[in-house]
Amino acid sequence: MGQRTCLYDWHVAHGARMVDFGGWDMPVQYSTIIEEHTAVRTACGMFDVSHMGRLSFGGPDTLALIQKIQTNNAATMKDMQVRYGLVCNDQGGIRDDVLVYRWPYGFAMVVNASNREKIVGWIKETKGTLYVEMQDQTLTTCMIAVQGPKSAELVRGLTEADPSKLAYYYAAPTRYAGNNCVVSRTGYTGEDGFEFMVGAKFGVQLWEELLKRGAKPCGLGARDTLRLEAAMPLYGHELGEDIDPFQAGLGWAVKLDKGDFRGKDALLRRQKDATLPRRVGLELEGKRIAREGAKVRRLVPSPLAGRGVGGAQDVGTVTSGTFAPTLNKTIAMAYVQPSVSQPGTQCQVDIRGSETAAKVVPLPFYKRAK
Repeated sequence: MGQRTCLYDWHVAHGARMVDFGGWDMPVQYSTIIEEHTAVRTACGMFDVSHMGRLSFGGPDTLALIQKIQTNNAATMKDMQVRYGLVCNDQGGIRDDVLVYRWPYGFAMVVNASNREKIVGWIKETKGTLYVEMQDQTLTTCMIAVQGPKSAELVRGLTEADPSKLAYYYAAPTRYAGNNCVVSRTGYTGEDGFEFMVGAKFGVQLWEELLKRGAKPCGLGARDTLRLEAAMPLYGHELGEDIDPFQAGLGWAVKLDKGDFRGKDALLRRQKDATLPRRVGLELEGKRIAREGAKVRRLVPSPLAGRGVGGAQDVGTVTSGTFAPTLNKTIAMAYVQPSVSQPGTQCQVDIRGSETAAKVVPLPFYKRAK
């Protein structure tokens, strides 16, 4: 049995199919993945994301620690701003991707569920003599994501600070039903949306109020197809200890001029390495889905090609794939050799022993209208 969020009993009582995810028992779907996916793209869906790790930091050396453990520049953040960053190992590989929140009184960080204990240990190891107090608030709080084009209208007036007035990637400490709450204009679906953090004992109350306002409960299945359409990388698939931010297309979140941080020396070297595989998008013919691990191949010239003999060379590996409901296309993300990473490049994907035609396409696959 995995860990359970404060909404676990609600999920089970309302027919959710539960699966293990990062050591937590989480809902993968309530109705169908396509129905839940479409609700987020056209109206408003909500997700229990309480399995994500929530850490808070205070003390005079907090900024110095935040700067040392992640790649982006927290020193240039404004109060209430949220910024994406990466925690790297000393070889430049990605230990996790995180969201950093800057408050007037300190910082907070949201980390991936499966990496929480690893990152907490990494932070403690990195802290050394810096005077910082860290609190892990994951088990005492609830986190709910509200996503979709109607989300701003749906959450208006829900908390004392009006969420709909927040700028993108900003947050506000506020109150919900008289209790402390944090709301941010962030998400992992490619749509406008908000994420609420409240005490665990108020989680069901907030969830049911969002339900009454018209948000559709959605599971991790739809969250995966949504993030894939938006080409958002998932740790353990597109991100890992042997992949650096430049390979993943996340160089914009690495500020090599901000001062020293863990992994910086290795990243300076790896940034110049033109031989490392790169993350790309693939569009496949037909509706067969390329799963993680499927080989990407490219036909190569052969001296015998004129006699009808050709060959295929492995040039990469699929990390995530799905049929994209919004686009009505089969898509995947993969790491491929740099020589085949340009959009328009033709290739093949081995789907359970059968070659399927594919081409490299720009990322993201889907981008919402402004």
